[in-house]
Amino acid sequence: MFPVCPPTNRLLLAAVSLLLTRPSSSSSVPHIAVHFGTKTRYEEVNRHLLGDPLSVNQSVLRPPSTERCSPVHLTAVIRHGSRFPTAKNIRRIHNLSQLVQREAARGAERTESNWLQDVHNWENWYTKDMDGQLVMKGREELRQLARRLSILFPSLLSEENMRRISVRSSSKHRCVSSVEAFQEGLQEAWGRSQSEVQYSHQVDDELMRFFERCRGYVEGVENNRTALLEVEKFKHGEEMEGVRRRMADRLGLPHHRLTPDLVEAAFFLCSYELSIKSLHSPWCFLFDENDAKVLEYKLDLKQYWKRSHGHVISSLSSCPLFHHVFRTLDKAGRPRRSTEASPEPASILVGHAETLLPLLSLLGLYKDQTPPTASNYHTQHGRRFRTSLIVPYAANVLFVLYDCQRGPRLQLLINESPARFPGLEGEDAPLYRDVRATYRHLLDGCDFHRECEGRSGGRGPNTEL
Repeated sequence: MFPVCPPTNRLLLAAVSLLLTRPSSSSSVPHIAVHFGTKTRYEEVNRHLLGDPLSVNQSVLRPPSTERCSPVHLTAVIRHGSRFPTAKNIRRIHNLSQLVQREAARGAERTESNWLQDVHNWENWYTKDMDGQLVMKGREELRQLARRLSILFPSLLSEENMRRISVRSSSKHRCVSSVEAFQEGLQEAWGRSQSEVQYSHQVDDELMRFFERCRGYVEGVENNRTALLEVEKFKHGEEMEGVRRRMADRLGLPHHRLTPDLVEAAFFLCSYELSIKSLHSPWCFLFDENDAKVLEYKLDLKQYWKRSHGHVISSLSSCPLFHHVFRTLDKAGRPRRSTEASPEPASILVGHAETLLPLLSLLGLYKDQTPPTASNYHTQHGRRFRTSLIVPYAANVLFVLYDCQRGPRLQLLINESPARFPGLEGEDAPLYRDVRATYRHLLDGCDFHRECEGRSGGRGPNTEL
C-alpha cells in the first residue's frame, strides 16, 4: 500500500455544493426518487438510513444457527459516493436551461403551483471543472458506510488490524476521494480526530477499471454502435416519444425543440439536486411516475446491454476482479500453521458502477428469464435488473467469510442486505467449497487474455451466462 496525503483541494470543490445550496421550497423527497438508475441515492435502497445513517441490522449476518461460526474475512467491492455531473451532462444541463429561459412559455394557467416559474428562474450553477468529482454528500456516504461496517464486523475492521486491511481504488478522483472518506469513517469509529486520520491505499486500475483494458469489450461493445441497438430503438420509440411530448407541453415548448437528450438532462437535474443538495428540485415536477419508469427503463437498457448480461464479454471483462476476490478468500479460509502470518482481515475495493455490474453479472445475479429490449417495456415492470436498486451511489457487494465447525462458509450481501448465490439458494451462507464448486468453470477458466485479446471484435449477444 502507498501512503496518500489528504487532498484538500478536492474538498474545496466538493464544498461548492453546500455553499450554493438554496433552501428547498419543499423538504419532501421527490416521488420519482427511486427511479434514477445509477444516479439514485443510497438511502432510496435502504430507507431506514434516512432516520439514522448509522443504524445497523445485525440480523443480516446469517451463518447457520446450528454451527458455531465467526467472521474471519470481509471483501467489500464498493462504488464511489454521490458526485457532480460529468462534463457531458453539464453541457446538456446548460443547453436545457438556455432553451427553457429563451423559449418556454411562462404558463400563467399553472398559477396553482409555482414550480414552472421556479424552473424558469433556476440558475445553472454547474461548471465544467466539477466534472464527476465527489461531493460532500458522497464523502459522508462512504464515511457512514465504513462506520456501519465497523459495527457489523468489529473484529475485522478494528484499529489493531489497521495495517493489515488492504485498500485499493480506481484512479478516478471520485474513487480516490471515496476511499479516503471510507478510511476517515473507519478511524472516526476508532475514536480518532480528523487531524489524526492516516490515509493508505493503492491505485489499481487493472483491477477496478478492467473494462478499459479488455480489447474485446472496447471493440465489441464500447465502440460498437450496434451493441446498444436496443437502447437507440427505445430512445426514439413510442414510450420515450410520449415522455418527450408531455414534457414539452408542460414547458410550453414546440415538440421539435426538445430532444431525448434534453429530456434526460432534466431527469438527471432532478436526481443531481436531490443527491447533491437534498433538494426537491422544480425540475422534478416535469415528470410523473410513469414518465420516470420509462426513463429508468431506458437507463437500465443501456446498463444491461453495455455492462451486464446483454453481451458475454461485458461480464467476462471482470475476470481479473473475480479471480482477485476468490484468491483473497482462498488465502483467508485455508488452514495455517502457527508460524504463518495471519491473512488480511479485510479487503476494501472502491470503483464504479461499471466495476460492480459486470462482476454481479459474472456471478449470475439479476438475470431475468426474458432480456429487456426496446419492444417489451410493458412486460418488464417486475424485472430483477433495476440499476436503481442494484448500483446506487455507494453501492456495495460484500463477501463475508466465516470460520465454522463444518468448514469455511461464505455469505453474500448486496447493499448491506443478504443475497444468495445462484444455484445455492437454499442457504444464506453455504460452505465455501460449495461456492467454489458452483463457480468452478470460471475459477478454472475466465482467462482475461484469452477472452479479451483472443477474439478481435469482441463477443456477441449473451448465450452462456
